Amino acid sequence: MRQIPISQREHMDLPAYEPRCFVPEKACLTDAAQVKDLFQRLIQREVLSQEDFQKWIFDRSELEAALDQQEAVLYIRMTAQTDDLKKAEEYKQFVKDVEPVMRSMDHALNRRYIELKKDSPLNDPFYEVYDRAIESNLEIFREKNVELMTKTSLLSQEYQAICGAMTVNFNGRERTLAQMAKFLFEPDPSLRESAWRAITKRRLQDRDRLDDLFDQMLELRARIARNAGKQNYCDYQFQAKHRFDYTPEDCRQYHRTVQEEVVPVWKNILERRRIKMNLSRLKPWDLNVDPLGRPPLKPFFEVDQFIEGVERMFAQTDPILGEQFRNMTEMGLLDLVNHKGKAPGGYQSTLAEARLPFIFMNAVGIDGDVKTLLHEGGHAFHVLACAPQPIYDYRHAPMEFNEVASMGMELLAGEHMHEFYGDDDRVRSWESHLEDVVFTFVWVALIDAFQHWIYEHPDHDRKQRTKHWLELYDRFGGRFIDWRGLSREKAASWHKQLHIFEAPFYYIEYGIAQIGALQLWLNAKKDKRESIKAYKAALSLGGSRPLPELFKQAGLNFDFSRETIRPLMQAVEEELKTISG
Repeated sequence: MRQIPISQREHMDLPAYEPRCFVPEKACLTDAAQVKDLFQRLIQREVLSQEDFQKWIFDRSELEAALDQQEAVLYIRMTAQTDDLKKAEEYKQFVKDVEPVMRSMDHALNRRYIELKKDSPLNDPFYEVYDRAIESNLEIFREKNVELMTKTSLLSQEYQAICGAMTVNFNGRERTLAQMAKFLFEPDPSLRESAWRAITKRRLQDRDRLDDLFDQMLELRARIARNAGKQNYCDYQFQAKHRFDYTPEDCRQYHRTVQEEVVPVWKNILERRRIKMNLSRLKPWDLNVDPLGRPPLKPFFEVDQFIEGVERMFAQTDPILGEQFRNMTEMGLLDLVNHKGKAPGGYQSTLAEARLPFIFMNAVGIDGDVKTLLHEGGHAFHVLACAPQPIYDYRHAPMEFNEVASMGMELLAGEHMHEFYGDDDRVRSWESHLEDVVFTFVWVALIDAFQHWIYEHPDHDRKQRTKHWLELYDRFGGRFIDWRGLSREKAASWHKQLHIFEAPFYYIEYGIAQIGALQLWLNAKKDKRESIKAYKAALSLGGSRPLPELFKQAGLNFDFSRETIRPLMQAVEEELKTISG
């Protein structure tokens, strides 16, 4: 039976995966003084042997997991009700008071780790990735950046509050922008256009406010990079994100490959849509509706029905995954209902001490809701698969592989859409998903290229930023859409991409992962059982191995050149041609 989501309960009392050995059970982890004391106890602890050293590492992991979960709980509560001032203030206070202590003390622990490693070397390949990350973190840490990072975190919270407050009055009702999305699937072109214009008009009301907010973020991030001795924030983030296995130039190669190999496929998809809709040009509100004028897909009407259907999809993909999802439901680890004040979008958050996943999204009864829950479910299965990893750092993988877990699950479980649809609608949904896969490649290239330009040209002004956004937008397929008379809307269209504001440079991961997910899908078409077995084995490694090895364990190539992407696009095009007859 589905439980009340933990985000809506007064207390989030979740059992720890293992009993605490170092952090006191009653420790108040929102109290900066207590948190600092726990770090100091580790820093000052006497370590006399390899056994002592390993115990020190495990105790550090315990503290990191407990603090991670504390922050996750506060964030979940804040995003579940952005208009609750108490919850917003609790999260804000953690960011202002505790996070700076964590950053400074984490650096001190890293230095202590290097000292201990000299005296008591572990000589264990298991710690290779761990060592590499710590050494990288030590190199770029600067104490004066702690305050700057706190300021950027608070600005990110402000972005959430601005977007969470966006509502429109439409057809006699106040609606969130997430609720408005379903009107973009309506066959009635005038209704669709009215909805799209209402959404963009509401976004434009906060255009200057969001530009002001981003300018503040940009200035802070440029200072962080300079303080760390980096030429720009791009170079800083590549090291901060531990991107040891690819470079900014590899990203530019991805951009070029997408332009050459994927944009033409996207153009063909849009041209087929235009012909089916009997239009001379596609407008922005014509991109989601069924091109043959059929009513929008309605996979469910009630959230319980939604959850039960997705559970069956997971169970048919793999019985163990189905059981894990059912357990999540019973524990209240899903918050799916959309309502006023709830932050937009969806995410999976790890409750690190319990080693459990939590899924947050805004379900409104559209086809994309199912795909979102499959995606976040893939992240959740990843959390559960690597829960036995003994150290905190290895219980999360590089984001490039985390997204293989989620995007791969969209494709693997997506075969079972019959749980929501008859044959015709199931084919419609599958066709739409494959088209979305192509669009993902294109949109990722656009967002990543935009961010590279932004941070490699930190002294740009808003006019230059807008100009470059428009150039990139057209380069990656925007020229196939008719934006005449909508110049302001087109120029501000990047504002809806929360990653640009909240998680700079976290986007190329989706493109790299989509390459892995398509390979996984093609492997499963040949041997589903072995493909899923390899997928689960790779998930269980967490972050204990370098990125290329994780891909290899899953039976995938870590490469995003045209030699890899071209056959994937050919396979997608062939599948789309088969579907369309």
